[in-house]
Amino acid sequence: MNAEISIGPTSGLRGMPIWPLAAALAVQTLATMAQFSVPAAAPQIAHDLGVPGTLSGMFVSIVYTVGIGSAVLSPGFVHRYGAVRVSQVVLLAVLGMLLTATGGTVAALAVSAVVLGLAYGAIAPSGTHLLVPHTPKTVFNLVMSLRQIGVPLGGVLGALIVPPIAVAASWRVAMLVQIAPALLLLVLLEIPRGRWDADRDPHRRLWSDALPRQIGLLRQNRMMRRLSAASFVYSGTQLCFVAFMTVQLTGVVHLGLVRAGFALALYQIAGSVSRPIWGWVADRYFSPAAMLVGLGVGMAAVALAAAHLGPGWPWAAISTLALVGGATSAGYTGLVYAEYARLGGAQGTEATGLGTAMAFAGVTVFPSAFGAAVTALGGYAIPYYGLAVMAALAALQLCAPGSTE
Repeated sequence: MNAEISIGPTSGLRGMPIWPLAAALAVQTLATMAQFSVPAAAPQIAHDLGVPGTLSGMFVSIVYTVGIGSAVLSPGFVHRYGAVRVSQVVLLAVLGMLLTATGGTVAALAVSAVVLGLAYGAIAPSGTHLLVPHTPKTVFNLVMSLRQIGVPLGGVLGALIVPPIAVAASWRVAMLVQIAPALLLLVLLEIPRGRWDADRDPHRRLWSDALPRQIGLLRQNRMMRRLSAASFVYSGTQLCFVAFMTVQLTGVVHLGLVRAGFALALYQIAGSVSRPIWGWVADRYFSPAAMLVGLGVGMAAVALAAAHLGPGWPWAAISTLALVGGATSAGYTGLVYAEYARLGGAQGTEATGLGTAMAFAGVTVFPSAFGAAVTALGGYAIPYYGLAVMAALAALQLCAPGSTE
């Protein structure tokens, strides 16, 4: 059995690792913004290249699919070169993606997605490796949840900044303007690197260590297996809500696109705001595992309600559903990474890589399967029932006998 980090109840926020947290949050934000820049500029890109705008979904899928490999393999690089150095490599991949995408062809966009994906999965393992030694157990769940705000924050920045620049200038310019902050952060990270990467091991093997260690974690710890199953289902559930909310609200409920888009914005805002709240609650009152059980049950309830969405639903009910959906299915991620780090103990970096790979797999599989089910069955009800069952089962297995090992 691996040693575990002891994360217990507390009060107070003393010892918050402000600068390591700011660095990890900034890397996550800029990388996520770059990833969502292509979907944000999809209409302009489609018009310029003469392709369907829906191809932007393929860009995101490529990033996450390739990212599974980088999530699994990155811990060896983190141990050998340090979390800051790997974060700088992530930023180099962001720069490579932005520059390659401006090549102005479909092939260039596909290559740029691969370039970003080769490092995108390393963000969480490197961030965890950096934060764990600097974070007191009294604020551990809060810090891990704050770091995860970078995902919705990057998405929001991409949605707010990229389209206006793409309209005023071009989508290529919208990509290029992101180079400056990424390059600046890459250079600034060199200042604390000597201190923050002091634990690096230059003799650590790169390619043969991580996967066997992650398989070992799964074999040795039943809770790690259950957490991985929950991560897979929860991330998939989250992306199903994101991918199909506006489509369902416009096509089934007959809302206007602006009102449907506002509902999706409420979902994203609730996910962002709830992450540090759930982290704070987990530090003071409940364990992350107990919180994850409750949030999974909440996801299942939202999916059941979404199955019955139809004409005549009042806006108050729709907005409430979006808020609860965001707070549950988009608010859980910091708690998952905190649990992976706790269960992994001395192998917390490897455990976080495993968790990232499971989450990326759910993102890759669930939306496509859900969309195919909606098309085959001619409606959303049965697919949402299935999603609700899977979310409920994923939650309940976290509190089954033996899950506390």
